[in-house]
Amino acid sequence: MSAAAHGHTPAAWTGVIIAFIGFIVAGMAVVAATVWLFWVGIGLTVLALVVGKVMQLAGLGQQPRTSGAR
Repeated sequence: MSAAAHGHTPAAWTGVIIAFIGFIVAGMAVVAATVWLFWVGIGLTVLALVVGKVMQLAGLGQQPRTSGAR
């Protein structure tokens, strides 16, 4: 396991969960041949990036490592 705990933050988990839901919605839309629902799924996936970054900037992501700390 990484000592930096990379990805074990509320921002990372929230982004992954939203992206996962987006992938599921888009996948169901492909099977159902529903174009508008596919784009909703793609939109959710892009939203995951935005939400994750905003949460990181709000202090809920991994903090930068200082040069001497381990």
